[in-house]
Amino acid sequence: MIKNVLLTGGTGFIGKHLTDVLLDNGFSVSILSRTDHKDSSLISYYKWDLNKNYIDEQAVLKADYIIHLAGEGIVDKRWTKKRRKAILESRIKPVDLIYTVLEKHKKTLDAFVSASGVGIYGAKTSHKICNEETPPADDFLGKTCEEWEKAADKIGSLGIRTVKIRTGIVLGRDEGFLKHLTPSFKSGFGAVFGTGKQYLPWIHIDDLCKIYLTAIESTTMHGAYNAAVTDNTTNSRLSKTLAKIYGYSIWIPKVPAFVLKIALGKMSEAILTGQRVSSEKIQQTGFQFQFTDLERTLVNCIK
Repeated sequence: MIKNVLLTGGTGFIGKHLTDVLLDNGFSVSILSRTDHKDSSLISYYKWDLNKNYIDEQAVLKADYIIHLAGEGIVDKRWTKKRRKAILESRIKPVDLIYTVLEKHKKTLDAFVSASGVGIYGAKTSHKICNEETPPADDFLGKTCEEWEKAADKIGSLGIRTVKIRTGIVLGRDEGFLKHLTPSFKSGFGAVFGTGKQYLPWIHIDDLCKIYLTAIESTTMHGAYNAAVTDNTTNSRLSKTLAKIYGYSIWIPKVPAFVLKIALGKMSEAILTGQRVSSEKIQQTGFQFQFTDLERTLVNCIK
C-alpha cells in the first residue's frame, strides 16, 4: 500500500523539490494550500486557512507522515513588530491545527518531521561549532526556532516519532538564497557584506530533500538534526567564489554593516552574523552529503 506524506509549505521552493523526491521514492503526496489546485494521480490538495484556524481534517486523517515546511521568509521583509509576529505564528499555527486534529481523532502517524533553522544558535558570529546540544540563543532567531521546535514537540507528546531539521542556507538552481544574490553577481556587482567573516552554513536542495526522506524512512531518527555542510564557509568565501564562477574578482568595497542596518533594520542580523554548525549527528545515521564542495555546488546551481 502506498504511504501518504502530507506537506505544509508544499508549494514553496523546498516543498516542490521534496514532492518530486517523495514521488520518485514511491510515496503519494498531499499538500495543504490556501488556493485551489487540480489533483493528480499521486498529488492531492487540501484547503487550509491559518487566519481562520481552518484545516481540512481529511488531509491529516489520510496522512501516514507529515512534513511541516510552512513559514514566512526570514529575510523577505524588515523585522517590524508585525513581521516578527507573522514569522513566528506562520510556523506555530500550522502545528497547532494539526495537533488538534490528531488529538480529536486519536490519529497516529508513522512520523512528524518539522523544519527548523540553524538560527536557533543565534544571530552572532563566533568560532564555536554548534551541535544539537547547544542551547537556543536568547534573540529573535533563537527564540523563534525554539518555539518552532516546541510546537513540533507537542506532536511528539502524542507518542508520535518527531524529527526537527535545523536547516542552513539552502542552495538551489535560481531559487532559495541564490535567487537574491545571483542578479547582482551576474551583472558584475557582487560584494561582501559587513566584515565577510560571518559563517554561512549551507546545504544543497538535493541533500536537504534526501535528509527529509531519511527522516521519514529511518525509524531510529528522532529529535533535532543540523542540516548543513560543515566546511566553515563565510560570507566572504561564498561571495568571492560566486564572482569567480561568473568570471571576475570582486572589485566593489565591502558593504558596511551600518549601511545594511539602516536599510534592513534588525533583519540585517540574519545577513551580518552566522555561526559554524556540526553535521556529525546526521552523518552518524549513515547519511552522506552529495554536495560538499562549495564551488562545485554553486556551479551546479547557476549553470
